Amino acid sequence: MPDMASKHTFQTPRGTRDFYPEDMAIRRYIESVWREVSINHGFEEIEGPMFEHLDLYKQKSGEGIVNELFSFTRAGGKTQYALRPEFTPTLARMYAARAKQLSKPTKWFVIPNHFRAERPQRGRLREFMQWNADYVGIPEVGTFVADADIEIISVTIGIMKKFGFTPKQIRIKLGHRKSVEDRLLRLGVPDVHIESSLLLLDARQKLETSKYVNEAKLLEWSKDAIDWFHPENRTIIRLDDDLDSLDLPKSEIDSMKHKRQERGDLQGELIRAGFGEWCEFDSMIIRGLAYYTGTVFEVHEASGKERAIAGGGRYDHLIELCGGPPTPAVGIAMGDVVLRLVLDDHDLLGPDRVSVPHPDVFVISLGDEDSDIKLKKIVSDLRSENHHIRHTYKATRKLKKLLGEAEGLGSRLVIILDEKLAEGEVTIKDMKQGSQEQVRLNDLRREISERLNRA
Repeated sequence: MPDMASKHTFQTPRGTRDFYPEDMAIRRYIESVWREVSINHGFEEIEGPMFEHLDLYKQKSGEGIVNELFSFTRAGGKTQYALRPEFTPTLARMYAARAKQLSKPTKWFVIPNHFRAERPQRGRLREFMQWNADYVGIPEVGTFVADADIEIISVTIGIMKKFGFTPKQIRIKLGHRKSVEDRLLRLGVPDVHIESSLLLLDARQKLETSKYVNEAKLLEWSKDAIDWFHPENRTIIRLDDDLDSLDLPKSEIDSMKHKRQERGDLQGELIRAGFGEWCEFDSMIIRGLAYYTGTVFEVHEASGKERAIAGGGRYDHLIELCGGPPTPAVGIAMGDVVLRLVLDDHDLLGPDRVSVPHPDVFVISLGDEDSDIKLKKIVSDLRSENHHIRHTYKATRKLKKLLGEAEGLGSRLVIILDEKLAEGEVTIKDMKQGSQEQVRLNDLRREISERLNRA
């Protein structure tokens, strides 16, 4: 016998979630939108292992990444593994393994769970679901190809539209990592501190001013660099803004004109594709991950209440680091945690979009042992017709209580077996209409199909 005094109530591990039926319905709805829009945009679904060799993440992000991962070794083993914190390294490894056989470009998407050993907070958990879409293998190696970025931005906007968002609610914010690197170097930041400086810039909005300044000084920033990238000096430019009309110094406007000329293909293509009202260039969009090489972007709720819904960009060297050929690529990732918060905020998870599956038919028995045997046979027969069938497990024969159970589950029809009815007859009750009638058991399948088709 177990020691009852040692019983312990276990809680959900910190930073994880339980998914009850109503939560699971929302999760499946989010997945269905991600999957449907991705496929409609020509992306193919893939999947990889839930854990990888720890060295894969070290190679991508450096030794410091270890503190952010759930890493482990097999009992008695020496090989170090880590639960995946993101999918891009896995994708790069998979692509590198079959680079010669894959068509160019390769368009893949995936909807896996991820794990990060960080402090849970609003919009950030230790386990989360995430959609990734990647456009890989553009032939023009080393060049800026707007088509690739457009493909990723297009599928992202398609998803936002499918969820019911409008351009007034959601903004696609774009930046360019290389232009920020060049600016840091021109302002005198030592080359050895560029990667750390990009991480600081990615986090600057979350830092108090004093901490931002102190961190910048440790990286040997000049006063001009600190002032230039100060969080209060954010610049947002819509795609169709007249730069000369902006209230900014001439030197800054000239710099913006040069940047606009550099990314003119992307800007023009976005406008021609009808995405101009969704997109804007934002000086605060940096993306801290070291493998980004060019255009970067984030999806934000317009009010700025939540952290980024999605983020991504160009990573033109990662596949080569994983043993593949030089292969430009661009991708984006969207987690379900922040997305769920924003969908709730905009009332986009109503019953017209999300609902727990309800039984088509609920079967109950009010009779003797023979009726109970018939119940099991009817349930088995109806399930073979691909109907969603439930039946009572309660011992009571009280009709009112059993109908209450069926109603509580949202059942459409109820089949009542009663020994008082004529041989070979059952009662079929329409829970929406409130009507009921006796039908022959031999006609039950046809009656159910006809009534469900009318619903």
